Amino acid sequence: MLTSQELTALLRNHGYKVTPQRLAVYEALAEKPWHPNAEMLYNKLQPKYPAMSFATVYKTVEILRDIKAIQILNAGEDSYRYDANMQEHYHLCCTECGHIHDVPMSNEVREQLTALVKDQSGYAITGGQFYFYGLCPKCLKLH
Repeated sequence: MLTSQELTALLRNHGYKVTPQRLAVYEALAEKPWHPNAEMLYNKLQPKYPAMSFATVYKTVEILRDIKAIQILNAGEDSYRYDANMQEHYHLCCTECGHIHDVPMSNEVREQLTALVKDQSGYAITGGQFYFYGLCPKCLKLH
């Protein structure tokens, strides 16, 4: 995760103004390993920033994605989720409650998967996202 100084420099280097709202959106994403959509972020930030609009949150995550400070996840839902962890890692997605959990990926596993996909497809691989679906331990107990 980026420090506020690193994020400030990154925004300025890409020609964006540094605003309290932009810093707040990033901090909300980076403070814990969660994967909110724009509405979840908006709801979290509303008590502290009541004047912040949903459009500001949405535009900010687009800017953060453009400067490669966050990644956008498409876990097969109606809306995108956002992740401040820019390291390649797996995502475990609960099909019951919708929780998304990070699982680190070793360099060895990443390299093996990349080589396999490259060899079978002929693509020059530049990155990837990995999703696994199932029931989280909490939901599994309910079944």
